[in-house]
Amino acid sequence: MKNFLLLCSLWVLMSLQVPRQRIFLIGDSTMANKKPIDAPETGWGQVFPELFTDAVEIQNHAVNGRSTKSFRSLGHWKAVHDQLQKGDFVFIQFGHNDQKQDDTLRYAEANTDYRRNLERYIQEIQAKGATPVLMTPVMRRKFDENGKFVDQHGAYPEVVKEVAAKHKLALIDLHAKSQAIIEAHGVESSKKIFMHFTGGFFPKFPQGITDNTHFSPYGARLMAKAVAEALVETSHPLRNFLKKSVFADKYAFELPLVYEPYFRKDTFNIVRYGAKADGFTVNTSAITQAIDLAHEAGGGTVLIPAGVWVTGPLKLKSNVNLHLQKGALLQFSNNRDDYPIVETTWEGQKALRCHAPIWAVGQVNIAITGQGIMDGSGEVWKQVKKNKLTSTQWRKLVESGGVVGKKGDAWYPSEQSRYGNEDVRDWANLWVEGKTLEDYMTVKDFLRPNMISITECENVLIEGVTFQNSPAWTLHPLLSKHITLRNVNVRNPWFGQNNDALDLESCSYAIVDGCTFDTGDDAITLKSGRDEQGRKRGVPTENVIIKNTTVFHGHGGFVIGSEMSGGVKNVFVDNCSFLGTDIGLRFKTKRDRGGVVENIYISNIAMNNIPGEAILFDMYYEAKDPVPLDGDSHSLPVIAPQPVNEGTPQFKNFYIKNVVSHGAVSAIVLRGLPEMPIRGIIIEDSHFKSDKGILIIEAEDIQLKNVGVQTKEDGALIQVQNSKNVLFDQMKHANRPGTFLEIHGERSQKIRLLNTSYPKDGIKFLSKSKSSAFR
Repeated sequence: MKNFLLLCSLWVLMSLQVPRQRIFLIGDSTMANKKPIDAPETGWGQVFPELFTDAVEIQNHAVNGRSTKSFRSLGHWKAVHDQLQKGDFVFIQFGHNDQKQDDTLRYAEANTDYRRNLERYIQEIQAKGATPVLMTPVMRRKFDENGKFVDQHGAYPEVVKEVAAKHKLALIDLHAKSQAIIEAHGVESSKKIFMHFTGGFFPKFPQGITDNTHFSPYGARLMAKAVAEALVETSHPLRNFLKKSVFADKYAFELPLVYEPYFRKDTFNIVRYGAKADGFTVNTSAITQAIDLAHEAGGGTVLIPAGVWVTGPLKLKSNVNLHLQKGALLQFSNNRDDYPIVETTWEGQKALRCHAPIWAVGQVNIAITGQGIMDGSGEVWKQVKKNKLTSTQWRKLVESGGVVGKKGDAWYPSEQSRYGNEDVRDWANLWVEGKTLEDYMTVKDFLRPNMISITECENVLIEGVTFQNSPAWTLHPLLSKHITLRNVNVRNPWFGQNNDALDLESCSYAIVDGCTFDTGDDAITLKSGRDEQGRKRGVPTENVIIKNTTVFHGHGGFVIGSEMSGGVKNVFVDNCSFLGTDIGLRFKTKRDRGGVVENIYISNIAMNNIPGEAILFDMYYEAKDPVPLDGDSHSLPVIAPQPVNEGTPQFKNFYIKNVVSHGAVSAIVLRGLPEMPIRGIIIEDSHFKSDKGILIIEAEDIQLKNVGVQTKEDGALIQVQNSKNVLFDQMKHANRPGTFLEIHGERSQKIRLLNTSYPKDGIKFLSKSKSSAFR
């Protein structure tokens, strides 16, 4: 009886299920599903289902080599037509093979047979109560000798448009969209959209392949995204079935797509070239030889086996994957003489510094992978502040050698390091006209390198490796594109100076996923050059995804700035934890930086034990530790307006959602400039346990919705100064007595408090603020 009732219940549930929306795809090889043996060739229809919810069923009936004519004559259309029902959609994309005049089975002249074939499909689809969606053919890749794109489709796209207009049908102009995508990538980079691979990568193509028609997985996803984009742009009803992202008003397809490089399977074991894992042999020559040979062979994997391998600085080259086997320690030399002075950048400006332990300039398809460790010997480069150590640690450090500074409050590894830090820092940090290499040699030990320096490179993969003990910044991609960091670990001493874990500077299309950072300065940092040099460079950091990442220590968990003069935009941060960082979300800049930071989306952030602010927007950055150490002082800035010019920075359009902070000094601080307020900040569905509450100074168009704050200290929970269009909606608090909201400044206007209870007389107006400011 129980089984009978269970079956009846299941039958009732099944009968109540909403039928899935069905989409049928008919077309040629650019749309078709591919077999595993065809890898990596991918049709855009093959990955199209990734963009939809489970409420959609997509049947891809596209077939290689088919035209409007042969798709019907070979029986493919019947398989679709027989099952069409009312409410179904049919996407129709042909054209490539209709052009083939020498093939009578496929050729359909554009203005006659091709047009009639399309109209026949339309009639038969509509007769079934289904809806056709017409698509222009997707572009092939072709550029002329001057780098100008060449359209090879003749009249076919216009015929599709005319037929769609005649029958008042939805049109997806993939012809135009694919051209824009290919042109945006350029002559060389567009090759990765298509099947451009040398031999040794994939079993089906042992000699390699050059194919400008069929897509790589990356190219297929770009085209699928373009189709989804068209559905939204045309307000097509199918847009309602597209997957939403976790970010406000963003579909999943709108997030950046990052290309991940492939590597040949050929392996170049450094032992073959004389490397020794004895802990004292310097293996620079052997590892360099392996990298050079792999590069010259068309690419491959340079293997660092388990063991301790000492080396000087290394240069990565195109198509080479430097792979550290589990148990491998690549120990960079602690002899500073092994690192020559080179021209590079420092904190966003042109500089001379020592050669990075790992260096790559202008390379394509490079990787550092594996489960091994790289150690940068940072202890022979870095100064240490006395107030960051215990008395015993300080005594042992001084006894180890090196030099104590003039004030006795800092230790340096050498006199050159002290001289550069204390006596000539004004020019030593930068490239200065008139200074010679000999001048910089006098401060060589001060010119500590970033550990991994990747400049003007494309298609970069860093995966699995632990990087520790960096001399300065740890991972520094600069002016590079398509960067993947996955399951990377960074470990630096908490007292290290300029020990940022990751600095993406003037980079585009990057993803950081599943990483762990524990460092002495900012952890995940986005930059784009400094002051006038950064503005002249004018290259923003943009289209970045950061997710599933944990920071255990650092000045800031996720940081933008302060060197952001080229701008930062289109950044997506999700599911990250900041555990003991000085500040959680840190956005910093100052006058003279310039640059615009905008369209930043942040969701699902967990924090605890934050010694400073959980969320901080600061346009008065002072280049000091965010939490004052013993003996330090942080004076309050003078807030007086100055003229707006190219050096005036901007923060605008931040969308922050689902932040929980258990323990911070302040929950939220927004401190803008009187001449350039912080604008368009939305913080919602977030909760903070902190000593102090919320401070908003010189800001406009601020919304806090369903934000809870529990504070320890007395005083106003919320302070607003010289700000306007500020909305507090559904604010949560622990029924605290006293002042709930203080409004300061005569420029405060339109401060609104909705759906929130607060104590009687809980609103105060101070410093010439007017009661009319509160509505």
